[in-house]
Amino acid sequence: MPKRASKPRPEVVICTFRVRKGKASRFLRLLAREWPTLKRLGLVTSERPRTYRGRDQAGGTVIVDIFTWRDGSAADRAHEMPEVMEIWEAMGPLVEARAGRPAWEFPHFQPVTFEHARR
Repeated sequence: MPKRASKPRPEVVICTFRVRKGKASRFLRLLAREWPTLKRLGLVTSERPRTYRGRDQAGGTVIVDIFTWRDGSAADRAHEMPEVMEIWEAMGPLVEARAGRPAWEFPHFQPVTFEHARR
């Protein structure tokens, strides 16, 4: 019997950006364009992103943006799309490595469901 192809699973990405001093407003304007662009291109789920702003140990601005890619290959496809790359490339000069951490990080996660959460 042929093996069924598994259905692509959405992946949550937790993006962390260490924003340069004085660049937060400009960075947030770019970030506000990112999700609608990704959505229009069919790369993310309809679940809206959650975005947070805070400070790191060095006192610098940190932005955390959490959203869900449609599947595990969506991020790779995004790197091939000029509309997305225009936004991402403009973000590059606005972030910096700080406190021993990279300028930006993008770990991907799969949800974990506990039995007690199903009740």
